Amino acid sequence: MKLATIILAAGKGKRMKNPDKSKVMFELNGKPLIQHVVDLALKIHSDKIELIVGHQKQSVINFIGEKYPDDISRIKFAHQDEQLGTGHAVMQTYEELKDFKGDVLILSGDVPMLKFETIEKFLSFHYDNKFQASLLSAIFDDPFGYGRIIRDSENNFVDIREEKDSSEKEKKIKEINSGIYIINNELLFEAIKTLKTDNSQGEYYLTDVFKYFRDKGIKIGAIPVDNNIEICGINTIDQLKELENMKI
Repeated sequence: MKLATIILAAGKGKRMKNPDKSKVMFELNGKPLIQHVVDLALKIHSDKIELIVGHQKQSVINFIGEKYPDDISRIKFAHQDEQLGTGHAVMQTYEELKDFKGDVLILSGDVPMLKFETIEKFLSFHYDNKFQASLLSAIFDDPFGYGRIIRDSENNFVDIREEKDSSEKEKKIKEINSGIYIINNELLFEAIKTLKTDNSQGEYYLTDVFKYFRDKGIKIGAIPVDNNIEICGINTIDQLKELENMKI
């Protein structure tokens, strides 16, 4: 099965307090965040890598070109110059991926600690169960602020419920969405075309594709990560320092 990897790397990272620098170019353990993620995408033998760039994008494009001269034929850049949400970011890859036959793994450029073994296990879970869409979840003692994973009585995935849309009962759920997905490419873009901005942020939410899949009766999988540190995103300098001190 062919695999394309989309890496979301367009964000401004306002809380990093340096508007002159792309968030994904901040370094963790001596390497820019984006390098950790691109290394992973290459290690799992992605047939295509779609890097979505936006804020201070030229620095990211230059770095990738210099760092990966032997792999640059596999790496393409999609431009998200207006920040209209994660769904909008993925829309920008349509021209490159519209004829791709296979699955798409969606990673975040500011989630640098994901291990190769974790993604291998995630891919195996997806393929072995013949899911058409799967997500990586995590079990948090304090899940406040995260989208909750709703399951039925047989433990099958039902929905992702955002914190603000959750009932009191749902807020007690500790399984959260990590934002890491693998989806059949044709299905992904079929769903992306249906996204709307009728939400409090006025953005296209990528998570809404799962509602589309559910309504179509498509088989969806969700599997928790073994180590929560791996799915931690970096939004502040303090979080970056915290991850520097953690060993996984």
